[in-house]
Amino acid sequence: MRLWVCIALLSTVLCASADRPRILQGAIRAGQFARDAARGSWDMYRAYRDMREANYRGADKYFHARGNYDAARRGPGGAWAARVISDARENWQGRVSGRGAEDTRLDQEANAWGRNGGDPNRYRPKGLPKKY
Repeated sequence: MRLWVCIALLSTVLCASADRPRILQGAIRAGQFARDAARGSWDMYRAYRDMREANYRGADKYFHARGNYDAARRGPGGAWAARVISDARENWQGRVSGRGAEDTRLDQEANAWGRNGGDPNRYRPKGLPKKY
């Protein structure tokens, strides 16, 4: 009986130290991507919530850049979520808000700046409270 227990434990240790099968590695990467995307979506929501709370004229580009920056720092899933959310928001606002193509272009520039690792403070307006 002890011999079989030792063999079972040795087999477990050897299997645990062996390379993972490719399908398992793919599943792990997919799970990490989904986790990053969910957390990136939360980062985008937090930036939107802060923008609404601040209600500060001229600060929208800063919050766009900050949300994209925070989400992209999560990894590929976060960057993907930031791109999808930003594009959907700008497409919707471009048709509904009536602010025009120039505002949409500037918003997308701020989104890309943040997503590519640029400092969001580039778009921070003077006088915006330190809280944000």
